[in-house]
Amino acid sequence: MLKINEEVCIGCGICESSCPFGSIEMTDGLPLVGDSCTLCGACVESCDVEALSIETGEKGGKADLNAWKGVFVYCEYRRGVLAPVSLELLGIGRRLAEIRGVQLSAVLIGNETGDTATQLIGYGADTVYRVDKPELASFSEDSYTAVLTSLIQEHKPEIVLAGATAIGRSFIPAVATTLNAGLTADCTKLEIREDDGALLQTRPAFGGNIMATIVCPDHRPQMSTVRPKVMKAMEFDGDRQGDIVEVSPPSSELNSRIKVLESVVSTETNVNIQESEILVSGGRGLESDKGFELIKQLADSMDANVSASRAVVDAGWIPYPHQVGQTGKTVAPKLYIACGISGAVQHVAGMQSSETIVAINRDENAPIFDVADFGLVGDVFEIIPKLIRKIEDKRGS
Repeated sequence: MLKINEEVCIGCGICESSCPFGSIEMTDGLPLVGDSCTLCGACVESCDVEALSIETGEKGGKADLNAWKGVFVYCEYRRGVLAPVSLELLGIGRRLAEIRGVQLSAVLIGNETGDTATQLIGYGADTVYRVDKPELASFSEDSYTAVLTSLIQEHKPEIVLAGATAIGRSFIPAVATTLNAGLTADCTKLEIREDDGALLQTRPAFGGNIMATIVCPDHRPQMSTVRPKVMKAMEFDGDRQGDIVEVSPPSSELNSRIKVLESVVSTETNVNIQESEILVSGGRGLESDKGFELIKQLADSMDANVSASRAVVDAGWIPYPHQVGQTGKTVAPKLYIACGISGAVQHVAGMQSSETIVAINRDENAPIFDVADFGLVGDVFEIIPKLIRKIEDKRGS
């Protein structure tokens, strides 16, 4: 909060004029701070008599970091299906827990989850906190926030991981805010610092031009959301043993102010490109939506799915769920064919984990060739039809 020392303040009004958000108003010779204050510090720097200061409150966990132990993974369950990123998080969570010498716990929230808890143990969890209630059948931010927050407060894990999915991005920040915890979004790498055991959370910054590593040394829990397809799940072990703890939250946590009237699944784009083994991706080099039809023909000939760069989605040639990149989806297929894609860092961030990358571009200096395993320099309108014919001839024989 912005603190004002009334005994030192001389009422000069410089802080009012220096505030870029117009949050300060001089009243009776003293500055009055409004709700739009962002704590940017401009007024503090402009005050010659040092009457202003920013005071940060003591956050939960700072007094005794040793009271927080263990790793929590929120395992997303929706419409009867466990999100694949949950298993990926258990994989990295298992490694972090072993380094720290602590337990790995999974949190399963939903309704009629069946044997999913047993599955989570097979993929690395030591304990599964299962919250299986009819009230949680449909996702609602307030009830999911209350349930997960309560579990974290009770068990005090030092690390909390969740997927950077639509649901994770929706309510995990609310959990972090309620707990007064730090949250690093869209992480691509997680490690433990040797000297103090802090979580090193790495994510793209400045449009993907640099990788920033973020640390929360003084507060707990350390919270991260992780993009799908950047971590590896463990092999399933049906012999693993673990505990399944049934959790019954009070009605105050289950009663949501949100009422879901209807849930509609889009029939226009029902393909999840993150689960595809082969992706044919088109970019601006295809020049038009008619050019993009070539991509679809190539994909059909290979039993592949279609994806795209942001430029293509912005042009309206294909819907957003097919977008690959920092503002789209992260994919890791066995084969990724980039057609007419220059290779901007934002796009590369979403596909560089693919096992084999083939790039087709008329510009031999295009950045996409820096990450490609195989590169074809030439016109996509000449190369793709030839590829289609070769594939069809091969299949015919």
